[in-house]
Amino acid sequence: MARITRHNPVAVHPPAGGYSMGLELDQHRRLLFVSGQVPERPDGSVPEGFEAQCEQAWRNVIAVLAAAGLGVEHLVKVTTFLTDRSQLLANRAIRRRILRDHEPALTVIVAETVDGKWLLEIEAIAAE
Repeated sequence: MARITRHNPVAVHPPAGGYSMGLELDQHRRLLFVSGQVPERPDGSVPEGFEAQCEQAWRNVIAVLAAAGLGVEHLVKVTTFLTDRSQLLANRAIRRRILRDHEPALTVIVAETVDGKWLLEIEAIAAE
C-alpha cells in the first residue's frame, strides 16, 4: 500500500470538514481514477432525497474501489459536486461516517448536474 503523509501546514487555516490540505504518496504501486459517480442504483433508479442519494453515490464509489481491490482507506482525493449549499452539512456527515478517520484531500463544489434528478456527483482518486 502507498505510504500516505498528510500535510496540514500551520501557515494555512486548518481543515474544517474532515479532510487534509495535502496528501503525499510515496512508494505507490498504482492509481485508480474513479469517474464521477451519480446516485443511481444498479437498476437505474434514483433514491428520493439528498441523504439517500449521497449514500448511493458513495456505495457506487465503494463498488468501483472494490472492483479494483481497494477500499476507502486508499482514497487520496475526493471531489463532490453538490447542487445546493444547503446539502453541505449532510454531505459532510455522510462522508465522515463512510470514511471514518480517513481524511483524503477534498474539494466540494456547488454546480448543476447533467441530470436534474441527481442531487450530487462524487469523483475520486485512490492509490495503493
